[in-house]
Amino acid sequence: MPDSDPAATVFGCGGGTLAVTNRQLTARAVETKGFAMVRSTARSRGPREPLAAKVPEITLLFWVIKVLTTGMGEAMSDFLGQKSVPIAGLIGVVGIWYALRLQLRATEYRAPVYWFAVMMVAVFGTMAADGVKDGAGLSYAVTTPFFAAVVAVIFWRWHRSEGTLSIHSITTRRRETYYWCAVLATFALGTAAGDMTAMTLNLGFFGSAVLFGALIAIPALAWWRGRLNPIVAFWAAYVITRPLGASFADWFGKPHPQTGLGLGDGTVSAIALVAFIALVAYAAVTKRDIQDRRPAPHMGRKLGVEAQPAES
Repeated sequence: MPDSDPAATVFGCGGGTLAVTNRQLTARAVETKGFAMVRSTARSRGPREPLAAKVPEITLLFWVIKVLTTGMGEAMSDFLGQKSVPIAGLIGVVGIWYALRLQLRATEYRAPVYWFAVMMVAVFGTMAADGVKDGAGLSYAVTTPFFAAVVAVIFWRWHRSEGTLSIHSITTRRRETYYWCAVLATFALGTAAGDMTAMTLNLGFFGSAVLFGALIAIPALAWWRGRLNPIVAFWAAYVITRPLGASFADWFGKPHPQTGLGLGDGTVSAIALVAFIALVAYAAVTKRDIQDRRPAPHMGRKLGVEAQPAES
């Protein structure tokens, strides 16, 4: 019989005894405490904390719907404003509040909820940019740099707080809040920039669309050739999609004296809405735009733990 451990605890068990070393007890206590800490951390996240990334995977479908929503938001905002400014403002405020409420309460990405939020941000962002310009009597040469500064500050605060601007890291409420603030600011910036090139610089709506089409190709090609960080490339293209889509919408909808084709903002809004619903329905049914459940960048380091390889 081996020598007994002097630092052992003996438990009675029926007619026999069970010797357990204090070292084993300590290890089991640490393991139990660790499990309790993990369970407590999970509970503290709350039922509304995201369980997976809350934004879609970046595919061609994403960019098509994104450009479509920018044009639709521009046309809808102008159409509603032509009918009644108070009603337009009410729809914009209530719509963005309800849409973001649905999105923030969801625990994972759902195509209809997410893209409804983007659509309402597009409408409200256009109203905000036009309201600052018309209400304060400022020119696009002033409002465009102003919104650019707002976007820069949001990105700076976001990166300083979270250490990343990657959309694959949108797995916490705080990061999602930063994300939607950035989206709203980029929509306002794009509206001001598009109107500045079309009106202040006299390029016209089609000329502006061609300009921003060329500009969006720069980060795309730089990323494709491996010369630009993918996160920088994504946000650069994301910002440019707003004036690109809005310029095309204005070109189709505005009257001929304003360098448009004269289809009308209402007609452009209706056509864009039908296409938008069809594409979002396709995304919801196929689920091809759902991100893989990959670990969020920097999350492990912020929690003080690192991901461990699975045991074979």
